[in-house]
Amino acid sequence: MTRFTRVCGAGDGYRYINRDIGKAVHHYRMIEDGDRILVGVSGGKDSLTMLWALDERRSRIPVSYALYGVYIDPGFEPGFAPELSEWCRRSGFSLRVEHTDCGVLAHSEANRENPCFLCARLRRKRIFEVAEELNCNKVAFGHHKDDIIETFFINICYAGAMYTMRPKQIFFDGKITVIRPLAFVDESRIRRFADTNEFPKFDNPCPTAKISKRKEIKTLLKQLYRNNRNIKGNIFRSLGHVKPEYFL
Repeated sequence: MTRFTRVCGAGDGYRYINRDIGKAVHHYRMIEDGDRILVGVSGGKDSLTMLWALDERRSRIPVSYALYGVYIDPGFEPGFAPELSEWCRRSGFSLRVEHTDCGVLAHSEANRENPCFLCARLRRKRIFEVAEELNCNKVAFGHHKDDIIETFFINICYAGAMYTMRPKQIFFDGKITVIRPLAFVDESRIRRFADTNEFPKFDNPCPTAKISKRKEIKTLLKQLYRNNRNIKGNIFRSLGHVKPEYFL
């Protein structure tokens, strides 16, 4: 391990995270030799774990790729961009901070859409613009298994459609490919790994962070999981085992 003085062993659960990342990367051919990967860093445990893991893997696998951490500051006060930048610097990661008003605009009276939807769309747009500036052909987001399941249920309940985030998606006629290396990783493993290794925790200044539709769906799914520990795995497997002939 090159970035941290502490060695993360099996007790930290990194071997399981690394195993699941390896499965996703191999199955979807996410990373290839010579890739320039923009890593979307939000400051949360998921993106920081992804950044750490993608960097750690470079020392062990016969594939050469470059990483460029980028944080899109949504414009809320008080922000945590300086603290996040300092942590990345001390940890050996480069981080580019893009200051925007995406979040402020999305929560203003001028917006009649769902604020989360518009904020995410504006931040994604800026991410793609920065990727082009940096000549990156891949963009990595820290969405994990739980995110993919929750998005599926959000779209069913609130969009009236059945779809979710794909582990690998091609945009702009192949110019940029979005990858989600944590697609097979359980959120609980990421949380334990981040806590054990004392990753920073930043307060999300977004005014709707604690009352989002995702929070509602997460609460609902947690109840299902408590009743039967096989449910999460069954739901996730069903996303790749679709029988369209039985739909309306």
